[in-house]
Amino acid sequence: MGIKERITARVVNLFSHSEQPLEKTSQYQGDSGLFGPESISWEVLGDVSSFIGGIRALMIQAAHPEVAAGVSDHSRYREDPLGRLSRTAYYVTSMTYGATLEINHAVQMVKNAHSGVSGVSERGLTYSATAPEYSAWVHNTLTDSFLQAFHDFRRPITDQEADRFVREQAVIGKRMGAEPLPETAEALRTWIVKHPAIAESEAMKEAIAFLKKPPLSRIELIGYRILQQAAASTIDPEIQKILGLKTSYSSLIVGKGLIKNLRWALKFSPAWKAALLRSGAEFDHTLFRNDA
Repeated sequence: MGIKERITARVVNLFSHSEQPLEKTSQYQGDSGLFGPESISWEVLGDVSSFIGGIRALMIQAAHPEVAAGVSDHSRYREDPLGRLSRTAYYVTSMTYGATLEINHAVQMVKNAHSGVSGVSERGLTYSATAPEYSAWVHNTLTDSFLQAFHDFRRPITDQEADRFVREQAVIGKRMGAEPLPETAEALRTWIVKHPAIAESEAMKEAIAFLKKPPLSRIELIGYRILQQAAASTIDPEIQKILGLKTSYSSLIVGKGLIKNLRWALKFSPAWKAALLRSGAEFDHTLFRNDA
């Protein structure tokens, strides 16, 4: 087995701990889902920079004490971190690239998982995962993070493209009952950085400690730590301070190097290829792995 195949096998294994997305997508020929081949969302989420975007979002999400409390009180991320990672990837992949029935299934899956997630945070505020404002925090930080990661680790993105991505992703947010949903990238970033609810919490500290050193194999942890530190370096300084993160410019450079190598090995997302095939679009097959 060559180095490309070894890298691919390790990465694929990390996301193989739950139901696999788009397994039957070829049955829905002609269905372009929420976005379609000409969307910016398919390009952004199809690149390996989305790995960094996902890690970045999880760190920022922990800055909201009520959201962090919901994860701490109800998630099994400590016992089953790869299962949670796989389920999150399933949701993002299905919503971005899925056909209509696959999208509906992903929405219902998340709503079922969130139905009993409620409680009281350590600062005495009640929370519910189904509340529009908490759904908005999770959704908006994901959108902002995927966009920032693509810009920093794939290619510079224009203001027009960034705003289009935010508007496209807002379609997903509406499906999940999230509110508010800013309509421009600048308004989205301002909403996150200036959010009145963000603060330190014990649940936040626990989440950040876990995200710095999850239970991975030694070689996987080395690669993951590079991605995590690179992701941290792209977070706004105000939120970095709340999260207790220390970053350096070198983390960004090293992260770019690893992402370049991962892109060489993995190419673009097999989900993107599957959606292009289902939609009947013409595309360059050499940009994707032959096993997709």
